[in-house]
Amino acid sequence: MALKIVISHKTLYKYDRPVSLSPHIFRLRPAPHSRTPIEAYSLKIKPENNFFNWQQDPFGNYLARLVFPEKTKELSIEVEIIADLKTINPFDFFVEEYAEEFPFEYKETVKKELLPYLEITDKGQLLEDFIKTIDYTPRKTIYFLIDINRKIYEYLNYNIRMDPGVQTCEETLSQKNGSCRDYAWLFVQVLRHLGFGARFVSGYLVQLKSDEKSLDGPSGPEEDFTDLHAWAEVYIPGAGWIGFDATSGLLAGEGHIPLACTPSFESAAPVSGATDVCETEFFFENSVKRIFESPRVTKPYTDEQWKAIHKLGYKVEKQLEKGDVRLTMGGEPTFVSIDDMESAEWNTDADGPHKRELAKNLTTRLYDKFGKGAFLHQAQGKWYPGEPLPRWQIEICWRKDGKLIWHNRKLLSLFSDNPVVPEHADKLFLETLTKHLAISDKHIIPSFEDSFYFLWQEGKLPIDIDPTKEDGNLLVKNKLKEILNEGTSKPVGYILPLNNTSGKWYTSEWAFRRNHLFLIPGNSPIGLRLPLDSLIRKPEQGEFPQYEPDNFSKKKSLPSYKNIVSKRYKEVQENGIEESYNNYFIRTGLCAEIREGNLYLFLPPLDSIEIFLDLLASIEATAKELNIPVTLEGYDAPKDSRLESLKITPDPGVIEVNVHPAKNWDELVNNTFTLYEEAKKSRLGTEKFMLDGKHTGTGGGNHVTLGGVSPADSPLLRKPSLLRSLLTFWQHHPGLSYLFSGAFVGATSQAPRIDEARMENLYELEIAFNQIPKDGEVPFWLTDRLFRHLLTDLTGNTHRAEFCIDKLYSPDSSSGRLGILELRAFDMPPHPQMSLMQNLLVRTLVAWFWKKPYEHNLVRWGTELHDKFLIEHFVREDIKDIVSQLNKAGYNFKEDWFNPFFEFRFPLHGMVEINNIHLELRAGIEPWNVLGEEMTGGGTARYVDSSVERVQMKVSNFNSDRYVLTCNGLKVNLNKTPVKEEFVAGIRYKAWNPYSALHPTIDVDTPLIFDIVDTWNRRSIGGCTYFVAHPGGRSYETYPVNSYEAESRRINRFWEFGHTQGDVETVEEINQDTNRSNKNVTEKDASKKFRYKELPVNFEFPNTLDLRKK
Repeated sequence: MALKIVISHKTLYKYDRPVSLSPHIFRLRPAPHSRTPIEAYSLKIKPENNFFNWQQDPFGNYLARLVFPEKTKELSIEVEIIADLKTINPFDFFVEEYAEEFPFEYKETVKKELLPYLEITDKGQLLEDFIKTIDYTPRKTIYFLIDINRKIYEYLNYNIRMDPGVQTCEETLSQKNGSCRDYAWLFVQVLRHLGFGARFVSGYLVQLKSDEKSLDGPSGPEEDFTDLHAWAEVYIPGAGWIGFDATSGLLAGEGHIPLACTPSFESAAPVSGATDVCETEFFFENSVKRIFESPRVTKPYTDEQWKAIHKLGYKVEKQLEKGDVRLTMGGEPTFVSIDDMESAEWNTDADGPHKRELAKNLTTRLYDKFGKGAFLHQAQGKWYPGEPLPRWQIEICWRKDGKLIWHNRKLLSLFSDNPVVPEHADKLFLETLTKHLAISDKHIIPSFEDSFYFLWQEGKLPIDIDPTKEDGNLLVKNKLKEILNEGTSKPVGYILPLNNTSGKWYTSEWAFRRNHLFLIPGNSPIGLRLPLDSLIRKPEQGEFPQYEPDNFSKKKSLPSYKNIVSKRYKEVQENGIEESYNNYFIRTGLCAEIREGNLYLFLPPLDSIEIFLDLLASIEATAKELNIPVTLEGYDAPKDSRLESLKITPDPGVIEVNVHPAKNWDELVNNTFTLYEEAKKSRLGTEKFMLDGKHTGTGGGNHVTLGGVSPADSPLLRKPSLLRSLLTFWQHHPGLSYLFSGAFVGATSQAPRIDEARMENLYELEIAFNQIPKDGEVPFWLTDRLFRHLLTDLTGNTHRAEFCIDKLYSPDSSSGRLGILELRAFDMPPHPQMSLMQNLLVRTLVAWFWKKPYEHNLVRWGTELHDKFLIEHFVREDIKDIVSQLNKAGYNFKEDWFNPFFEFRFPLHGMVEINNIHLELRAGIEPWNVLGEEMTGGGTARYVDSSVERVQMKVSNFNSDRYVLTCNGLKVNLNKTPVKEEFVAGIRYKAWNPYSALHPTIDVDTPLIFDIVDTWNRRSIGGCTYFVAHPGGRSYETYPVNSYEAESRRINRFWEFGHTQGDVETVEEINQDTNRSNKNVTEKDASKKFRYKELPVNFEFPNTLDLRKK
């Protein structure tokens, strides 16, 4: 992120008469050691008739000394500074070993050099008493200093003083207030009493308005702000001078621009001088203005850009409506904790207690925003191979017609003021529910744990294992403890055999060989442990009729089930329950169970949404009558286009939200902004970083789904050529696959391109394209049949594809025939505007291809796919082509709308200018190859090779006839771009040496040293260095807490210097066997020699230099 500002500072002294001015000293130029890069500086002083000299004081600070030969009625000072506010991590320093822990003493040499900064000038009883209150417990030196800085900040109250000078420490402590000067001077004197070298700093403080409001503490100024300020610096051996701002209690960062750093405040005053005796008026003005901001994840677009994007969204919406496309768009955004970036549940594990807590918090917020009258369903989620337990799922489901499903949210345990229910509430609830369902309560059956099973399991344990201890079998231990405490006769819960057909509820008797219902051993809800295999195989009654829902026929509007249930209950109260012969044997049941004091109802599988809503209304009526809140779990509501659903589920390292589809642009904008905002309030974020500071998104993706209001409305089913158009356009433009993708790309990723997996895929896909009818009605099943076996990964997995049609028209079940296309390669954008920009691009392509199908031959990219489109330049050229095509089609897209994605996907490592030659180094994308199977403690595993990385080097104003670019002694084969004297190349290198890698014998190639070699003068005229790890050897143990720390880690790994030393002389040697040129360096007699060589151009990857081949 680049952010450049202009600081404007104006000071005016007006005198009531012409006065003589003594020679004045101005300390208003940023000090040479300013860590904030200063790109331009200007100082203007009036009266203009003066003698001006730049000087430096004994401490290296710049001084402007002016002599005014004539009298004047005013003195005006104007300062303008252009600064690059590069992120500075104030904690990024090393401390000499002897000074790491407090207390310590400076070495004698250091102490002599620090003498002026050790001088104690303020003494007094209040100062002594204050120093005595300091905690002297031995600890890290930096922590000790932070505590003193915070102590002063908390002890004093800030006030603004316009009078010159600094208060004594006694004055400050007695008044318990002061300005920034007084805070800083007190800090300096306290530290000198403790033996630290400390100095007073005057400078500019720049504070910019935050892009987003903080969840914790103040959010900073409401507007951009700058002013003259004072703070202090402490000398720590190894680290140097470290800035502490006691006024804020923080360390000094990029917003602290020092003007003068001196042992005493007198010699740091911004202006020093004298005038004749007179009356003076004093005026001042400070302002800061942003002059350049690269897109960043907290503010990807300017207001003007976003207005244009938003406006285009409405234009595309009108075209979709005009074409009767009936498009809906949903998605699966993912979020991570903003407080915990280290735990396994936020990195690799799918589940965890913190994840469950945040998911419930998010659920309550989204329920209020979207789920008007919704029911809340907490159920079992997906169960993946290798995971010991199934995942959970929280669903918010509501009616599209606006009518309420669940009327009183307080009757849901999550929202209840007192979710704890009385003993035996499970049986009482089912008995009462039967009256609302108009069925008998005689068939409610208790369930029991199988104590004999657990005793048998205990008997199998070794004699030296105590099952009641932590090292025993956990399931056996817990269940045995429950059985021993509560006895074998206490039911775990109750089951009501239940089902519905033709609008009538039925129940039947369940009988078991052991006379009681003993649950399958486990600790899951009892609904998942019913011994259904033990039910009678051939009952006297007939089996319950099966009903396959038809999601494609037009449905009637749903009635109010509250009224239906109320009417039915009234009839039961008046006439009793009708005793009639049951013709059906029921194999499904509603389970009631008290767990952790809450009542859980496990819903049975039901065939239609009408039956499901009837049951829910009956449950709510029962809960209201008994005043017992419930938690609904078990089977989901049947798929039905008359309901809307939002699901929150766990995924490895993230929480995933399956967002309900939006019918138009307004809904999509509202859904996206609301979801991001409520997730943030739930302490869930969209940013995640690697240890080295690389921005990776959440790691869970943001799949985009396309469909219709109902499956029959889906534009993908109504017009199969739309899928062909999207596939072809994406295949023609690899930039779409790689600009928006996550870190893991390539043939073995979770969403490979159609031309990354099987070589014959494109040939077969073109045959499938030819089978799409051009005219007439198209059967819905045709799209699935044509593409199901082509849109897969290498193993044939239909879900792991860039274009996934699992839910389009699956032959397996009605739940797979939803008319939905899932675009699975999209990474999670860190900002809602970026997400909407992605969605707008997809919507625009759908509108365009609905009107004019995109039917062209597929491109055989071959190795060019990964040679070119994994670095920023070629992806940007591809996006330019896309923008040009969209504009020709009437959609006014702008290239700069994609800039936030480029900054996110291809972050800038650094830039340097050498002899007017501009070098820019950016991160590239590197596919991670899946390695062969290896044995691990848990069985076999297949690792991915993440040892290789890729960067892009772009050079401008580069005379290729004279200069050569080298990297680690190899000539980089640069490729011309459309811009004159601009060249680009990709560089692959082995970044680190993991235990398992593709080429374990090849050593690492870091750091990367780039040189501009002047072949005429036979020298490297400059270069830069890029480190994969911290150049000082710092090994980070924790992930960056935010984007600022991440950026500072990245910045530290790029040096704008570090060229190879020595003279070079190249001699061209021709190898006749290969007919390729090799350039080697012949040694000269000079003491320093620079050798570089040229590898033959690799015709498979001509745009990429692979350092592993040197």
